[in-house]
Amino acid sequence: MAKIITIYKEDNWNMITAEMEGAKITVREISTQWGEDTFVFNGRHEMMAWVEKHFTADNYPEHTRIVEAFQQI
Repeated sequence: MAKIITIYKEDNWNMITAEMEGAKITVREISTQWGEDTFVFNGRHEMMAWVEKHFTADNYPEHTRIVEAFQQI
């Protein structure tokens, strides 16, 4: 059974979740500005490389909190 973890949640329309099923991790980023994006990773290492590139401090004021939440996975 998949385990869903909330990484960030501002409201019902702006959130980031990670769904873990074995080694596969599916990250969903939902925003009122961009809609929904889904990213599938084959492991934690691949996901963390993406997190470091995608969630930059310039674009995400909550950068530190988001990266720390991903590190807990």
